Amino acid sequence: MDPSYLVPVAQLMRDVPSSNELVFSAPFDADHEFVPRGRAETDVEPDALVDVAVLLQSFSGGLRVKGRVAAPWFGVCRRCSESVHGRVDVAVDERFVDHREPGDDDAYLIENDVADLAPLVHDAILLELPLAPLCREDCRGLCPYCGIDRNEASCDCSAPVDPRWATLDGLRLAEETSAESNEA
Repeated sequence: MDPSYLVPVAQLMRDVPSSNELVFSAPFDADHEFVPRGRAETDVEPDALVDVAVLLQSFSGGLRVKGRVAAPWFGVCRRCSESVHGRVDVAVDERFVDHREPGDDDAYLIENDVADLAPLVHDAILLELPLAPLCREDCRGLCPYCGIDRNEASCDCSAPVDPRWATLDGLRLAEETSAESNEA
């Protein structure tokens, strides 16, 4: 557990209402608790620095944590399979409480007068990762027939004719030919 994410909150909890601003950077997963995702999935390097800027505001029985967290991510372009890198920047507004009431599963727990911000940071970042990133908005992708990267070169590939529909293509050509002869 990275101690950077552990925030002593006893004083804040005693002086209601009070607030404390926190700004720090810490590794995303220094203890390597998360299993790396597959090559085709978007992920965050365990040692990537997460920027955290939050305001802790106390209320009777808990804290409100509001601010922003940001981290770099990497993945694979969904169209051309090139490596993609980006940065996720997420607004957070969450509650930490001394004890959960029945049905209050949305709040994080304060344990031993310490708020562990790591679960909040991890949840916020992992939920905001792009599911299918693009290397650029106008990425043309790979040709589905020859596999050439259409961003770098072009090809003359055409879809193969499905023998089940070949007869219909013949009908269409016959109609076009008869329409052309009627116009002449």
